[in-house]
Amino acid sequence: MYSREVGGQELSFGVSGKLIMNALVMYDRQTDSLWSQILGEAVSGPMMGTKLEFVAALHTTWTDWKAEHPDTLALVKGYSGAYDGYLGYYQSPQAGVIGETVRDDRLYVKEFVVGVEQNGEAVAYPFSALNKQPVVNDVIGGVPVLVVFDADSGTSAVFDRRAGEQTLTFSVNAGAAAGAAPYVILTDAETGSTWAGMAGLADDGPLAGTQLAHVKSTRAFWFGWKDWYPDTRVFGQQER
Repeated sequence: MYSREVGGQELSFGVSGKLIMNALVMYDRQTDSLWSQILGEAVSGPMMGTKLEFVAALHTTWTDWKAEHPDTLALVKGYSGAYDGYLGYYQSPQAGVIGETVRDDRLYVKEFVVGVEQNGEAVAYPFSALNKQPVVNDVIGGVPVLVVFDADSGTSAVFDRRAGEQTLTFSVNAGAAAGAAPYVILTDAETGSTWAGMAGLADDGPLAGTQLAHVKSTRAFWFGWKDWYPDTRVFGQQER
């Protein structure tokens, strides 16, 4: 998700119908520039090279979202039911509409990953690995990051692990009551504070009220992520 305000101007976007390495290309109606969804950057036109401001968002279930935000508004798209017209596509090994740009068999072509890029270094966190290790303390491009994953909903979030001058190390709070919250509860080793994992917010202990900075992440199929970042590291696998 990105902010539509660029240089004091509010842009409105549409779908161009184009793809770059199977990723959506948007256009803005004010300048007719083309924008890469995965980069959040204009790739042609008068705005070329301009970046959109990243806005933190969660890809989660309606049930969990309502539990956290009971007064939320929901977009009505004009149809009802749970039918997914892309189900056959999800179940096939087809690598997008235009096929793979880079061949890389480290993961199944349609393995879901949480992709993170910082300062020229990219890392893919496969859902299969996060199912086993839902809290990851890592360093990407010199930035200490925290990856949090909820296997039941497939929800993920990524944060900068630094709180002031301290770099924190997180683990699942084993003492948190089951069902007490829709998402994982964390504890940091340095202060013993407890944190709402998907919010990156300390709710008890010495750091209560501290908010970790969100780090941009992309939920993607493996074939899409590695095409954009062919030198990506894969969490849980030895480096090539």
